[in-house]
Amino acid sequence: MDVNRIRADFEPLARERNGKPPIYFDNGCMTLRPRAVIDAMCAYYTQFPACGGAGRSHHWFAQETNERVEAARESIRRFLNAAHTDEIIFTRNTTEGINLVARAFPFQRGDVVLTTDKEHNSNLVPWQYMAAKMGIEHRAIPVRADNTFDLDALESALKDPRVKLAAFGHVSNLDGVEIPAREIIRMCHERGVQVLLDGAQSVPHQRVDVQALGVDYLAFSLHKMCGPSGVGALYVRREHYAHLDNFLVGGDTIRDTWADRPPEFLPPPYKYEAGLQDYGGRIGAGAAVEYLERLDMQAIHEHEVALNRCLTEGLSQFEELEIIGPPEPEKRGSIICFFTKKPGLGLLADMLDERSNIMVRSGMFCVNSWFNARRISRNVTAVRVSLYMYNTLDECKVFLDTVREILAEPMFEGLPILPVREP
Repeated sequence: MDVNRIRADFEPLARERNGKPPIYFDNGCMTLRPRAVIDAMCAYYTQFPACGGAGRSHHWFAQETNERVEAARESIRRFLNAAHTDEIIFTRNTTEGINLVARAFPFQRGDVVLTTDKEHNSNLVPWQYMAAKMGIEHRAIPVRADNTFDLDALESALKDPRVKLAAFGHVSNLDGVEIPAREIIRMCHERGVQVLLDGAQSVPHQRVDVQALGVDYLAFSLHKMCGPSGVGALYVRREHYAHLDNFLVGGDTIRDTWADRPPEFLPPPYKYEAGLQDYGGRIGAGAAVEYLERLDMQAIHEHEVALNRCLTEGLSQFEELEIIGPPEPEKRGSIICFFTKKPGLGLLADMLDERSNIMVRSGMFCVNSWFNARRISRNVTAVRVSLYMYNTLDECKVFLDTVREILAEPMFEGLPILPVREP
């Protein structure tokens, strides 16, 4: 993989501040976009900026809009190896896709939904909300001590016949750990349980074949894979449309309406895509997927692991820092997250940005429940480095050198190493 050639496609990487280039290590939140995606979106706004969607305008510009949007849907189908293009529903993001399944799934009072105890808020709060509003039960399967998935705990949980759906993050945004999805899906299907995967951190970084996995639902966001913000996608295996209810309704979801009887809805996926949509964003999403299709997803994954290995070896030398999750970089893919354990190091992310233009994220990463359940001390801070195909070993070395300089500051000399957990 020619990283330098790839970097040339991303204009923000050519910028400078204080004579230094940016080092963008916040890809788990949002990736940069290549020129091809920006050009595709600009083409919509400058050449055919019209309404798309079923039942709207039928003129020249509208037809071109619809053709480009449906081509984008087909690109996503091909990227996931879905069997049918109508299995791809456009959403605003992963969160909306998960909420669509939560609200449209044919739950009965007392049904059980399984997650892990390490889910992003977007795959936790919808189930808690449905439990409060509809009377279903949400159960969180605890992960192992090293944050990896516990298949034995899943097997035990599946003995309850009331379990109807399992919703798991495919790759954790906290520590980058991938669950054994194929085995999980097999175990669930043997019990008649459907599976939803939160693919926000997996689809951008590896080949995800929905047919090979046998997954029922897969939600992900395009802004984490070189696409525009405000556009996501939900894969739904076609057979499930028969029982999946509507989520949002109104314009663009119906074929016809009457004042005195129920509306006639369009077939999937259009019945789930209510209202005027972000047509430029969808076209940009198609361009993003086509950009990734021209690359080798396995090579991207291997490149990210190599970068993670470099960072792991360097960070492991600092007693002030503690890596979250398993020690092996191969098990953490594109993410390395660590605790800072000295007073004042809560500002490490800001100091990295100020000194070397290194952009990382700190906080709880929308996994508040994991931190709270483990009584993580408020005196320590978690910092996340999230990598992508355009990051380099040289950037990792600048990061490690900058961390070393900060930790050597006199202001930190003699300060105690803090416990990660509250007593």
